[in-house]
Amino acid sequence: MDITKLPLFETMRERLSFLTARQTVLAENVANSNTPGYEAKDVEAPDFAAIAAGEMMPGLKVTDARHIAMSPSGTGGFRVRSMAGAESTPNGNSVNLEDQMMQVSAVQMDYSTVTQLYRKALNMIRLAAGGQR
Repeated sequence: MDITKLPLFETMRERLSFLTARQTVLAENVANSNTPGYEAKDVEAPDFAAIAAGEMMPGLKVTDARHIAMSPSGTGGFRVRSMAGAESTPNGNSVNLEDQMMQVSAVQMDYSTVTQLYRKALNMIRLAAGGQR
């Protein structure tokens, strides 16, 4: 039995894929912060509780980091949407650098948390199986 196929690990892997896709979109926003008419974007988060329960969202496939890296848009199948209600500058750009950098920091913290949880869960299973720690 492949323990990484357990719903817990599938959910964490999907969360990491989502965070990678979101970081890519946020980086595009920051890179285009001075581009006239550019609309800030964000990635729509899937229902991770449903993924953990074994239910998949329609049209969403479980991906891994390699798939996201090779994806032309860098979003790995996640839906990218314009940020509704974002204020625009006189040149039509709706990127607020302070907001984007706060979101980038939040993504980095979430990514770190999920990778630590993944590592701890693997260590617990190894310990329960009688393996070395």
